[in-house]
Amino acid sequence: MVSANSSIDAARALPPNPNAGPQLGREGAAERHRARERQRALSRRVRQVATVLGVAAAAVLTAWALRPQPVPVELAITRKAPLSLVIEETGVTRVKDRFVVSAPVTGSLSRLSLEPGDQVREGDALAELAPLSSPLLDERTRAEAEARLDASASALGQAKAQVGRATAARELADQELARTRQLTESGALSRQALEQAEFAARMRAEELSSAVFAQKVATEELRMARVTLGRDRVGGARERRVEVLAPVSGRVLRVQQKSAGVVQAGAPLVEVGDPQALELVVDLLTTDAVRVAPGTSASITAWGGEPLNGRVSRIEPSGFTRPSALGVDEQRVNVIVALTDPRERWASLGDGYRVEARLVLWQSDAVLQVPSGAVFRRGEGWAVFRIRDESASLVNVQVGHRGERAIEILAGLSAGDAVAVHPGDRVKDGVRVVSGQP
Repeated sequence: MVSANSSIDAARALPPNPNAGPQLGREGAAERHRARERQRALSRRVRQVATVLGVAAAAVLTAWALRPQPVPVELAITRKAPLSLVIEETGVTRVKDRFVVSAPVTGSLSRLSLEPGDQVREGDALAELAPLSSPLLDERTRAEAEARLDASASALGQAKAQVGRATAARELADQELARTRQLTESGALSRQALEQAEFAARMRAEELSSAVFAQKVATEELRMARVTLGRDRVGGARERRVEVLAPVSGRVLRVQQKSAGVVQAGAPLVEVGDPQALELVVDLLTTDAVRVAPGTSASITAWGGEPLNGRVSRIEPSGFTRPSALGVDEQRVNVIVALTDPRERWASLGDGYRVEARLVLWQSDAVLQVPSGAVFRRGEGWAVFRIRDESASLVNVQVGHRGERAIEILAGLSAGDAVAVHPGDRVKDGVRVVSGQP
């Protein structure tokens, strides 16, 4: 048996092969060459992979840079809240029963001692006329005075007829108010019907008061016509003087002719009225006035005190032209508003005061609404952009009443929906959006 050590020793003992060295050198060189080739191939593959990855990264970055950016929009939440349809316009106060006392005849006027705001009573002498140096009445003047006397008598008869008519209307309104109050207490009619009946009765009472004042004016005009003809003399040294009397009790609103001098017949001297009987005159565009009806509630502000309540009593049938602030001619019409609050609340108001009137055409306590800037025209209807998950979707809506800053939504949206306000041209259906100012 030959051991392993013996085999090794035998191999060492053999003579060396002269061809073994060159053969091993060629095999080593070939192995190194193959290693270098493998290294070059690996480097080429690494460069190819790196190039592909670079191109892919550049494409991803380019796509990311060129992707559509979200559009900033202002958001609003659809909600239920009170909504009112109003018309706001400037108005002025005026005395309802204003009496311009004029000179009944041509004569010499004594200086007036009255001042605006002075209290006068019915029958008080407001002014005194003396005859001129020439005869006060010639034939023509006398004929005119007699004609004026006849006209004054006719006017007095007409005023009495107006009083009778107003009295009948007030009695009918009082009867209607009593019936309405009974029906309201029994539950057959609403509280609104009772308020309208009370308002109608109050207006009829004021009409009767105005008719009574007109009858008094006609009476005094008849008396002045008699004085002009000398048929109503007071005797003594003053029988040639004519006193101009106050037709009603009230206050002096304006003194038209204070200084002494010659005045012609019919020249205005003093304006008298009752400042406690005020009404508001609000001139509206005719396009707005057609939507207002008698009985429309009104809020009076910007007069220097707390807001007052009122109701439209009438709309004048004839309009007028007035230039606007831009110089454009506008057709306007006067709307008369009666104050319904107690006198104590507006005691400081006077004749010719400026006020702001807010006429309420319609109102509701709970209306689904969105800001006016969120709704826009789309074809024959209306639409909004509803915002969900940062995406805009075009939604057709049905609108109702249009308020000052909000619009009633009848269909198409629900409470809590977010909508874009003033979306602009960049907002389209399906576009990504972000909350913020556009």
